Amino acid sequence: MIPPSPTVPSPYASRLAALPQEEHSVEVLGSSTHYWVYGPRDARVTLVAVHGFRGEHHGLEPVVAHLHDVRVIAPDLPGFGDSPALGGREHSTATYAEWLGAFLRALGLGDDVVILGHSFGSIVTSAALASGVKASKLILVNPIAAPALKGPRGIATRLAIFYFWLGAVLPERVGLGLLRNGVIVRLSTGSMIKSKSASLRRWINDQHDVYFSRFATRQVVLESFKASVSSDVSTYASRIHTPTLLIAADRDDITALPAQYELQKLFPNARLAVIEGVGHLIHYEKPAEAAAAIEGFLA
Repeated sequence: MIPPSPTVPSPYASRLAALPQEEHSVEVLGSSTHYWVYGPRDARVTLVAVHGFRGEHHGLEPVVAHLHDVRVIAPDLPGFGDSPALGGREHSTATYAEWLGAFLRALGLGDDVVILGHSFGSIVTSAALASGVKASKLILVNPIAAPALKGPRGIATRLAIFYFWLGAVLPERVGLGLLRNGVIVRLSTGSMIKSKSASLRRWINDQHDVYFSRFATRQVVLESFKASVSSDVSTYASRIHTPTLLIAADRDDITALPAQYELQKLFPNARLAVIEGVGHLIHYEKPAEAAAAIEGFLA
């Protein structure tokens, strides 16, 4: 599926355009993973960035655009963006964690690599490190710190599970129409945006209009959504001894700030940076602040 092109210019386009960029693919677990490389080849740090649920590599580009002397490798998760689904495998957290380890080995990346995960990517990367994947540092942006099926959002999460299940079992044309429904995508996006800037809101909505429905199959969406709500970073934190940075938002509706403080305590070695005035879309609304926190951590 060839996606439509964005219609709203990115406020970070000039910064991103100044970076060297490459596009590649590599065979991982019997499927082709597409990935993008940003920044100089001789950068002092190599960072692998894993995007969130229903996203793809474009979503983290605003943060990438604000980093200095960092080589960023940003793959599309299997089943999303340009990466096809994994044949014969459930797209579960365990599978994605296995994929990440295999992806790092396929690229010949050593233990000095830095790994970053946003939202669902925070679960995938944490599960990977807890299972033995090596990295010098771990960065989690908008980490999913608590179980989605519990607490005040439990009912909304169950309704979302029903929505994705319905999209998977209806006749294909109807199911795809439901999952890619523009009104539903806009409502979901609008509930996460905290910025009052009309131009920024238009750009974020346009980004999700273009990229939020680039999934391989309906089953992939259902399986990965179940993975995103069946575990969280707290499941793996105590087993991760890698120095970790949590970048949280004070208005995140997915995981409230108190849960982020509790999550920090579960890690043997973690620090917490809180960005104010933003919710679950730090990477879109406050990328400069996120990049500053990342660079301070890397230093």
